[in-house]
Order: sequence, then C-alpha cells, then structure tokens
Amino acid sequence: MYARRRHQYFAMMGTCIVLFVLAWSVVRLWSVPAAVAMCVVAMLIPPVAAMVANRRGPEDRWWDDPSGDPKSDEWWDELDGKKRRQQ
Repeated sequence: MYARRRHQYFAMMGTCIVLFVLAWSVVRLWSVPAAVAMCVVAMLIPPVAAMVANRRGPEDRWWDDPSGDPKSDEWWDELDGKKRRQQ
C-alpha cells in the first residue's frame, strides 16, 4: 500500500510541476488567463497529494498494534470485545 500511495503522490506532484512549467513557458504566449488558470489548478494539487500520501488504507491496522503495556493492552482488548470479561 505504501508504494501505491508514494507513486500517486509523485505522479500528482509531477503533474503540478508540468502545469507550472507549461503555463509560463508555452501557454502564456497565447493566453495569460489560461496560464493563470493552470497555475491555480497546480496550486490545489499539493495539498491533495499530501492527503493521498498520508491517508491510511484498510490494510493499515495501526489501531490494533499493541502499546507495550500489558495492562493497557488487556483493557483495550476487553473494550474491543476480543477477550471476555473475567468475573
């Protein structure tokens, strides 16, 4: 999963750079408003790329990892219903 998120991140950031470069090296010669619009779109890509790269997938089971404290882990297992409560 990490590799797929990393590839998506780099693809989005590469698209961002290409949009900036094309906007001010080629498109501005024909239409400055189109170049500005391309830059606005390119400006919105990095925050979305960061969200894509940092989101957790369904396979990322970080909440089930033990904390290292046996008493705390036992308490959380009881709350999650993994262990029956001892009476």
